[in-house]
Amino acid sequence: MARNRNREEEDASIDMTPMLDIVFIMLIFFIVTTSFVKEAGIQVNKPEANQANKEPSANIFIAIRDTGEIWMDKRQVDVKRVAANLERMLAEQPTDLVVIQADKEAEHGRVVEVMDQIKEAGIDKISIAAETN
Repeated sequence: MARNRNREEEDASIDMTPMLDIVFIMLIFFIVTTSFVKEAGIQVNKPEANQANKEPSANIFIAIRDTGEIWMDKRQVDVKRVAANLERMLAEQPTDLVVIQADKEAEHGRVVEVMDQIKEAGIDKISIAAETN
């Protein structure tokens, strides 16, 4: 009788290995397919616009402060190094759109310099971020 009870206990155990394998494979799938956004790293006071459109697929952001500082990937960069940094970021994650988050008090000339650097890196689609009313 004791032998039958032990055999029933052995048969009642559940093998968790296949379930853990599936969960691990799903975790790897979600990590690989996740799109990582390259934030500028700072907050700026964006100008307001009545006709602002939302760009859904932006992965790279460049911020320009009112003092003229340029921030990419959470660090400050020189205006002449924007194209090189952008090419490095594009090698990691290709995209066809870059969003410029310029402060409303930033100089127009500085924004144009950054746009030239973006074009030099080979990106033709540039968006300027604005707040909606």
